[in-house]
Amino acid sequence: MKTVNVVGKSEMSSIAQILKGDAYRLAGELFSNGEAGAQFAERLLDVCTSAEGKDFLVVHNPGGWGHARLEECLEWERSIIAGVTSVIKEMGYTVLLTQYFRSGRGWREQMRDLKQQFSIFSSKARVMAAWLRFVIQHTEISKVVLVGISQGAAFGSSVMRQLGGLYPVYSIELGFPFQYRSWRVITERTLAIESNGVRPDVLVQGDLLVGAKILIAAPFKWLWHRLRGRRVSLAHCVNAPGHMYSWHNPTIQRRIRDFLLTNFGTEK
Repeated sequence: MKTVNVVGKSEMSSIAQILKGDAYRLAGELFSNGEAGAQFAERLLDVCTSAEGKDFLVVHNPGGWGHARLEECLEWERSIIAGVTSVIKEMGYTVLLTQYFRSGRGWREQMRDLKQQFSIFSSKARVMAAWLRFVIQHTEISKVVLVGISQGAAFGSSVMRQLGGLYPVYSIELGFPFQYRSWRVITERTLAIESNGVRPDVLVQGDLLVGAKILIAAPFKWLWHRLRGRRVSLAHCVNAPGHMYSWHNPTIQRRIRDFLLTNFGTEK
């Protein structure tokens, strides 16, 4: 049941307390670690508050280890997020853009994420699916679009599997890594872009030889940058041919526009 059209300070305070209780109750069901649960609940409450008066929720699932803030992402990944948000606004909808970080920072978090990759992030996807259900049920948000590139695309697909088509959630997935292909779920609510139309994506096609060379070279590129005082992430050093999906590419932009227009039309 959605909490909308509430008037009066006392009523608003009461609703806020109920919302907080619901968020912490869900966190308790999902997390055995109290600190992690509290962080989840507070982030959930922040999104619900920010969603007031919004029609659309756009969620960016970062690629790589899944913890890069938007300003830390490569320019072409940022351009996709900006393009999707812009098109939705052009259709007359109000939009909330947020990010969902599937992992934290540090090598321990990365090892946990690596373990999750062998099951296409199943337990982490279950948590995000619960997060989305809560937002949809407790706000005026009526439509959700997940946007993921590479590992973020695989994570988004796993979340869609968890939701089972029961909620108004759509997924734009670019550069889906070949190793997760057998688990992938594609429905009419999924836009799968596996080529930039310029050069084949080696991480999509599964060119193991090229992929191995890229992964072996990445740590040396990272070290080269660090020795020169440049703080870059390891993910930025994984330069895979064809694995670049820019909004400025007419083919990619057209496919995303068509997907959004087909599913959501024009609000105003």
